[in-house]
Amino acid sequence: QVQFVESGGGLVQPGGSLRLSCAPSDFNADHYPIGWFRQAPGKEREGVACISSYDGSTIYTDSVKGRFTISRDNAQKTVYLQMNSLRSENTAVYYCAAVILGISCSWTQRRYDFWGQGTRVTVSS
Repeated sequence: QVQFVESGGGLVQPGGSLRLSCAPSDFNADHYPIGWFRQAPGKEREGVACISSYDGSTIYTDSVKGRFTISRDNAQKTVYLQMNSLRSENTAVYYCAAVILGISCSWTQRRYDFWGQGTRVTVSS
């Protein structure tokens, strides 16, 4: 079963940056899409970004375009989420997840088969 180790969260001031890491236990993790999702206090979980397996293409939710970047380290099989110009509304628990039966990214959360434990990001002055 695919498992994930997430890290990189913490407390940061508005305008600051963090880089989240997602390390799948499956050495073939580059064969399926990896997405980042987040759940803010009192809100539903939402998609943030995703990177596909066939061409490395990416998608982002509108609110993070130009500030967040998802990337994959094929040598280490790790997926990153670089978050710049952070805002207080970005405060949330961030999760990485994998789509096993497919190669394309999706915002439909039920299509993601495996989820990490989450890493908490707090943006506050």
